[in-house]
Amino acid sequence: MDSMEKLETPCLLIDAQRMDRNIQAMADVARIHQVALRPHAKTHKIPSIALQQLEAGAVGITVAKIAEAEVMAAHGIGNIFVAYPLVTASKIERAIRLSEQIELIVGVDSLAGAQQLEQIASRHGHTLQVRLEIDTGLRRTGVLYEQAAALAAAITGLPHLRLTGIYTFRGSLLGGKPTLDVAAAGKEEGTLMVQLAEHLRAQGIAIADVSVGSTPTAAHAAAVEGVTEVRPGTYVFHDRMQARLGACSLEDCAGSVLVTVVSRPSADLAIVDGGSKTFATDIQPGTEPLQLNGFGHILELADATLARLTEEHGMIELGPLAQSANLQIGDKLRIIPNHICSTVNLHNQVIMQRGHTYTPTPVFARGMLE
Repeated sequence: MDSMEKLETPCLLIDAQRMDRNIQAMADVARIHQVALRPHAKTHKIPSIALQQLEAGAVGITVAKIAEAEVMAAHGIGNIFVAYPLVTASKIERAIRLSEQIELIVGVDSLAGAQQLEQIASRHGHTLQVRLEIDTGLRRTGVLYEQAAALAAAITGLPHLRLTGIYTFRGSLLGGKPTLDVAAAGKEEGTLMVQLAEHLRAQGIAIADVSVGSTPTAAHAAAVEGVTEVRPGTYVFHDRMQARLGACSLEDCAGSVLVTVVSRPSADLAIVDGGSKTFATDIQPGTEPLQLNGFGHILELADATLARLTEEHGMIELGPLAQSANLQIGDKLRIIPNHICSTVNLHNQVIMQRGHTYTPTPVFARGMLE
């Protein structure tokens, strides 16, 4: 396809040249700091992009679900970390089958989960490589920091589990609170994890991998001596949230949603054909610390706000400049979403744009949530 005008909307456009630059920039960060780069594929969910990240220097990829790992492995990715606790027998069985084909690492954050992994791995006569997830303040999955040593010791006593490292996801937290100071947040994250790794080693627990870092904190966490790996994901496309955090500029954002104006009820209101089934709504406007205005940045209109979403409708409030643009029914707009990762998972395909060529590309791991 050689014209944007021929595209059906709403659709998710990816500027391939910007994506290329983003992939190379993060690979350079990892190379400069001499840490491994293991990008989180939950952002793009597209195997060909994962392969491009590997070609740029990544050691492997990260996923959240075993189903994502299966899709990526089927398309030639041979080194995958499932950074999520697998606790049900069916998922562990699938992980064991996959680890017989590729290098697979799985996350664990509890003794109950570790024992379940051990029981099933023992039945198969198989050893699983695991990393222990640490809660460094996000209060999500992860063993509490002060309880990590006891759990790590218990895991090392399970013969069919091989504990090779620790990992955390912390995001832009500083002192337990959301922050825009991502440099300090990344340094604190890296320091906490390196100190824990040294404590575990002093107790005779062999910790090789210290894996940290989201897109906004990766470069700063990577600079902490003792960190061995970073796992950013959003950087491949970037989004409005990352621009607000200072991880990129809006000009670095490779992803935008193309929508069509379908109604003009009044001078200060335009309705487009993308709603909550098109744009992610998990990063809400007006919340700390980002304080974003609306659900996305509208590229063509300076003072317009994607203020409200229903399932199939996006309500754009138009300021004086936008009203003077004489927006017509049938006009197309491009909107950078607040959160690209969740937005990608709403689309069966993305449209890869290189120059004037637009290529539909399936999101093979879309909806792979189990």
